[in-house]
Amino acid sequence: MSKALVLVSHGLFCEELKKSTEMIMGPQENIHTVGLLPSESAEDFRAKFEATIEQLEDFVVLADLMGGTPCNVVSRLILEGREIELYAGMNMPMVIDFINSQLIGTELSLVESAQSNICHVNERINNVDDEDE
Repeated sequence: MSKALVLVSHGLFCEELKKSTEMIMGPQENIHTVGLLPSESAEDFRAKFEATIEQLEDFVVLADLMGGTPCNVVSRLILEGREIELYAGMNMPMVIDFINSQLIGTELSLVESAQSNICHVNERINNVDDEDE
């Protein structure tokens, strides 16, 4: 994988998302996580995030929630002039699509990936049932 992926979130969500992704895709050494723990401040999170990206040359950041502290801290870094590609609303399909795009060397729209993997399963099942009749 040429680009690294940094997952940021409230609590351990980012770490567990990485673990769940690895159940499907295998070990992912190029995915890093930075969680904001309940006992930590925004400044604590920023220090952890900066320590994580310090050794990374090319990376993308996925945040759990637009407007949450992890996303806001990274947004502040962008406003301060840091070159960081940041997306909010991360989910497992985005992470898997990112890994696949890096493996096969294709461009990926993470926003389209996230949107295209959301569906109302009941509606999809009902459409299949309607087509079978």
